[in-house]
Amino acid sequence: MSSAEGPDTRTALRFEGVDVFFDAEFSEVHAVKGFSLEVKRGEVVALVGESGSGKSAIATAAMGLLPANARVAGRIQVGGTDVLGLDEARLRRMRASNIAMVFQEPMTALNPVLTVGDQLTEALELHGIAHGKAADRRAAELLGMVGIPDPHQRLRQYPHQFSGGQRQRIVIAMAISCGPRVIIADEPTTALDVTVQAEILDLLRELKDKLDTGILLITHNMGVVADLADRVAVMFQGRVVEAGTVRDVLTRPEHAYTRTLLAAVPHLGRSGPQAAALPAGGGVAGRDAAGGDAAAGETVRQPVLRARGLAVEYTARGRAFRAVEDISFEVAAGEILGLVGESGSGKSTIAKVVLGLLPVASGELMVHGQNLAALKGRSARAARARIGAVFQDPAASLNPRFPIGECIVEPMVVHGKGNRRSRAERAYDLLDAVRLPRSVVNRYPHELSGGQRQRVSIARALALDPELLVADEPTSALDVSVQAAVLEMFAELQSRYEFACLFVSHDLAVVDMLAHSVLVMRNGRTVEQGPAARVLHEPRQDYTRRLLAAAPVPEPGEQRRRREARRALLAEQPAP
Repeated sequence: MSSAEGPDTRTALRFEGVDVFFDAEFSEVHAVKGFSLEVKRGEVVALVGESGSGKSAIATAAMGLLPANARVAGRIQVGGTDVLGLDEARLRRMRASNIAMVFQEPMTALNPVLTVGDQLTEALELHGIAHGKAADRRAAELLGMVGIPDPHQRLRQYPHQFSGGQRQRIVIAMAISCGPRVIIADEPTTALDVTVQAEILDLLRELKDKLDTGILLITHNMGVVADLADRVAVMFQGRVVEAGTVRDVLTRPEHAYTRTLLAAVPHLGRSGPQAAALPAGGGVAGRDAAGGDAAAGETVRQPVLRARGLAVEYTARGRAFRAVEDISFEVAAGEILGLVGESGSGKSTIAKVVLGLLPVASGELMVHGQNLAALKGRSARAARARIGAVFQDPAASLNPRFPIGECIVEPMVVHGKGNRRSRAERAYDLLDAVRLPRSVVNRYPHELSGGQRQRVSIARALALDPELLVADEPTSALDVSVQAAVLEMFAELQSRYEFACLFVSHDLAVVDMLAHSVLVMRNGRTVEQGPAARVLHEPRQDYTRRLLAAAPVPEPGEQRRRREARRALLAEQPAP
């Protein structure tokens, strides 16, 4: 069939029998095997699978951005033009004008030393769409189209002067600036909190209808797939193992791998066993969520961590900015307190204060009755030895020059605990605890997968038998199946060692699965707190309801109802 007639006129992007090979040092890696897929204008096709399945290789092949050691066979067509036969000059013309890409981290796509206006007009002028004042007007129009307020004024601002969600909107504006037939969106919402994610998904849905643009959505978030996609293809070890409509694949999966992938996705509203285990009081011993007195005879828990009227300030250019104000909570042994809220709400600030990385401006922060803010020298060092930490990016928190065994026992070395033999035994015991083979003890962090590195981070956090563990977004960078395995292991370890845990996350489904109690924050203040089952299933505050309504679930019918309910809620109670 010719490209000038019939259904092919609606085809924005087509892959036919695509194979991608990479030349390695001693062999050739067959990363993508016989990949075939079609994206039509006005539709969203999701490509899902674990890291290493070949998703990103397909995206970069379509953009003509594969590295020099890559070889591609098959056909990739953008609007009827075969990408694989184009020289570099024609590839540059094709990008943006026919195909564009939205990346996971907007700051890697934006130049920090150029204004947003300069970056938008550069694309317009490069492709001959508009010049001079006409390009400025078009750039402002694009910013307005993606929901940036005061677009004419904000053209003169730099990327760092925008929020994360606004930066992603700017990247989307750049992607649509030249009217492409198809946009490849590679994990466009992974780094965003749930409310901003919902706004970006609404924006992509609106733009693809308005501009009649096809979208190839690459993601590991099944809730995002259920919310946005029309069709979905599941990749495993370089092959498409299942494809179909989003309803068929997500509700009636046929392939065993798809069923395994979906079974690993945490689902908001289906609480894990943790939620029922917390005594009434919701993380504030002796008081209910409304602040009333506990019932007579109720067991008073002994808190490991207690905050009372906690306030934290940042100082910039001689002026103090209060990032956290009047926060109170308690966490006892064997309990997990989930800290949730939008970016900038103060969650990570509280985690940093507990770890001693930021000072307390006012209020109390007590660990087993000791005021952390007042401790100095050896006393402060001894108190911090009782606190473990797990960070979001294990690759950044593990020393790349240390073998895994040394990474795990590093806290013991720092605090002068044990000798060489006892430390080695402790490393082996912790590798057993986090379900890693003992053989990895002499390997280096870069030789492990992301999930394995996060297990090492958890093992290191447990090296000193801490009474309190601070986990800041510990699974947000992991695939769903790896995340499920790490969370299962985390819950098992917490039950075995009975440490108190402060768990910071923007993934409400993960918090729902793990946490006993929840503290919802906004603009540095408490919005709502109490038992997880009550706060996440029967919220009392409008903000909590909006937060929960924005969290996608991996079932298309349910997600459509949630999206409609969210719109009704926002119309009734618009966010201030």
